[in-house]
Amino acid sequence: MTRVSSTPIDIRVRQPNATGSDDEPTFPPYNGPALFSYGFRPFFLGGALFAGVAVPVWVLTFAGAIGSSFLYAPREWHVHEMLFGFLPAVMTGFLLTAIPNWTGRLPLRGMPLVSLWVLWLAGRLFVAAPGPIPVIAAVIDASFLVMLATFVWREIAAAGSWDRLPIGLLISLYTGTNILFHVLALHGSATDVPERLALSIILLLLTVIGGRVTPVFTGEYLKEQRITIQSASFSFVDRLSMLLVLIAALAWIVQPEGQAAGALFIAAGLANLIRLSRWRGWMAWREPLVFILTVGYGWVALSLLALGGALLDMLPAANAAHALTTGAVGTMTLAIMTRASLGHTGRPKHAGPVTVAIYLLVNLGAIVRVFTPASEATTGLTHLLLGMAAGGWSGAYLLFALVYGAILVRPSLDE
Repeated sequence: MTRVSSTPIDIRVRQPNATGSDDEPTFPPYNGPALFSYGFRPFFLGGALFAGVAVPVWVLTFAGAIGSSFLYAPREWHVHEMLFGFLPAVMTGFLLTAIPNWTGRLPLRGMPLVSLWVLWLAGRLFVAAPGPIPVIAAVIDASFLVMLATFVWREIAAAGSWDRLPIGLLISLYTGTNILFHVLALHGSATDVPERLALSIILLLLTVIGGRVTPVFTGEYLKEQRITIQSASFSFVDRLSMLLVLIAALAWIVQPEGQAAGALFIAAGLANLIRLSRWRGWMAWREPLVFILTVGYGWVALSLLALGGALLDMLPAANAAHALTTGAVGTMTLAIMTRASLGHTGRPKHAGPVTVAIYLLVNLGAIVRVFTPASEATTGLTHLLLGMAAGGWSGAYLLFALVYGAILVRPSLDE
């Protein structure tokens, strides 16, 4: 991988605005390593490397091939690090990229960005090897999301961007959920409540943010190709789809075994399938960089149906949860990461063969994981399937880090 240059560079960063278009503000020059010129660079790269390592470590630990000295039991470590370690890195990269366009304020860069990234990395290290005082490791990890939420609220308040209030609320709730996870786990209690809370927040973020960028990018592509049939504009269908996700998530949190929540999830899944069909995403199949967003949002709708089926005793709960985490989260994060890394470093927004391979690997890994038999959790077949799923899913992120890492550590081509 290319080494980060220490030579001062003049960077006027161009980033996506709230809708994901390419109308970008120009900020004062930045003199420093390109990697820390904007938030998407270190957090996309760090999150990809962590995802590429943490999942294989979990599979090897689960199979008994290696031991562990994590802060929590291996299963809780795996859940925590995927929900509160890997995903927040990608979320942070996205937010630090989008917020300056929402607010018109200077982006976080240089030493403040380095400090935030090091705090995230310290959380990963201390949760993996906590040392003699576990509560210190938990505090260090929890501090990262606290700092992120503080930054988000500061920027919203300073710019008066109160239309972004839902994002601030969701990030704050996610921060509190991580703290609750640590409190329960340190006391040896079950962590099912913060796990459901985290998955519910992820669903809401995907339906809000994914439901914004997918039709916008798809619509832009269809216009560029002069295709007469366009993506439907935001309407009652979108509002109803998001409302049903919110209601289903609340019902699931309050009554995790309730059949009402299962029915609501299925209704939300069907509504979001209808919502997805109105965006005409299949017409963008010739450009994988656009089409992958439709695939990712399709996983969102399918995960809602799967969660509903699990609550109605039609599917294993673990398989349904992985439809969301490996399928929807895996596909949507890489879709955003690849597009942002190309578009905002001055490169053509086109998915070449390596990028297509990344998309194929993450989806194949997700499919294998979702269909791995849950009833044979300790058999050799299950270990083999989990290894295949981990290899595909984590391999996608390692390939991203290998190829896009060279892009992220260098100045943009148009600078």
